[in-house]
Amino acid sequence: MDETAQVTRWHLVRHAPVVGAGKGALGLLYKTHDDPADTADAPAFRFLSGWLPAGAVLISSGLRRTDATADALLAAGYEAGERRSDARFQEQFYGDWHGADRQVIAETPARRPHNFWFHDAATQPPGGESFLDLCRRVAAGLEALSADLTGRDVVLVGHGGTFRAAMAHALGIPPDRALTISFDNLSVTRIDHRPGAHAGGAWRTVYVNRRPG
Repeated sequence: MDETAQVTRWHLVRHAPVVGAGKGALGLLYKTHDDPADTADAPAFRFLSGWLPAGAVLISSGLRRTDATADALLAAGYEAGERRSDARFQEQFYGDWHGADRQVIAETPARRPHNFWFHDAATQPPGGESFLDLCRRVAAGLEALSADLTGRDVVLVGHGGTFRAAMAHALGIPPDRALTISFDNLSVTRIDHRPGAHAGGAWRTVYVNRRPG
């Protein structure tokens, strides 16, 4: 058997910048869970459409900013094999914290500190989910689709939090360590899945946070 046929190649594309995203002392959370994206950067989309592998399964999370980014890729000439939506890859739901200043959140009792993020992995926002919750659902999605799409290229248009959770799973690192990883808008990260019981595990990291141009 061709061993490369067993490898599922995941190309993780972070969505385009959110419209009107502001910044406080530590940055503002998006106003809602489903804010729209600004997809006006035509050169970046043209670059990505030529760089990403043609014929891949193109997946977005179902939130507007990822759906619009996937649409912009297709409009720029990207040739996907098929298009899907999968809510398992949506961003962490922050509940009552959406639209709040992170500096204000940092001073609330519900938040537990982290050196490089505005909360730790176990912090549960009021009415929302923790990063640990996000890690569980993203890992389940990655494993299920890697089995379903063995040997395929998958272009997943997703979110910074989603991709941190993916790296926690792929690298086998604690979620709090994964919160130290940064993903720029329209950057590409690649991880590969290959089943088997040999040393090294089922996942490898090819590159992280590559930007257009």
